[in-house]
Amino acid sequence: MPTYRDEAVVLRTHKLGEADRIITLLSRGHGKIRAVAKGVRRTSSKFGARLEPFTHVDLQFATGRTLDVITQAVTLHPYSEPLGRDYERYTTGQVMIETADRLVTEEGLPALRQFQLLLGGLQALTAGTNDGPRPPAMVMDAYLLRAISSAGYAPNLVDCARCGASGPHEAFSPVMGGLVCRSCRPPGSAHIEPATIAYLVALVGGDWVATREVGPTTVRQGSGLVAAFLSWQLERGLRSLRHLDRSRPDSVPG
Repeated sequence: MPTYRDEAVVLRTHKLGEADRIITLLSRGHGKIRAVAKGVRRTSSKFGARLEPFTHVDLQFATGRTLDVITQAVTLHPYSEPLGRDYERYTTGQVMIETADRLVTEEGLPALRQFQLLLGGLQALTAGTNDGPRPPAMVMDAYLLRAISSAGYAPNLVDCARCGASGPHEAFSPVMGGLVCRSCRPPGSAHIEPATIAYLVALVGGDWVATREVGPTTVRQGSGLVAAFLSWQLERGLRSLRHLDRSRPDSVPG
């Protein structure tokens, strides 16, 4: 039976039979993979907690007729451990892995950039960014904006998303695709502060230095706009977003 190796982040699992699980992963070289972990639900399983959601693992697979089979698993980064001890970060992480699962729709097709963004997001969420710790909401929104932009749905944060008129603009419409001018602004568009626009631009660019002095009000407004934009682009909302506590945008990882 042919075998192959890859590293991956576990996105979700579900039971199969009496002792097995189907593991859905986002891998570096093979994109999304659904594979069987045999006997993983037994207390004697050699895999243990290595195949829990959020875990970054190095895996060996045996190619199967319908689903591949995981034959070896080595933990590279146990992100599930710190996230499991902090409800806020755990729910934030759930949004991130659900988004990755939704954005990468085809199995077996390489999605290296999405893998890198998810891995970087989990690292920032658990250990801080390259400029120090940031609130979970900020890390999540940076990941969401960059992931959806990489998938081809980048919000327009400079010119009018409809007519192309040069900014600055004061309204944001998820339906139109981002900022809109006064002439194109549809009913229900959100008023957006200039500070929030600058903040979102920094998140898209991964410019953590520019987010050092961002206040909780800006983070909260940015999170609401990102959530609305993401939900519109994905055509239905993320289930995990319902569990977020948005009353604590200024808390940072410990």
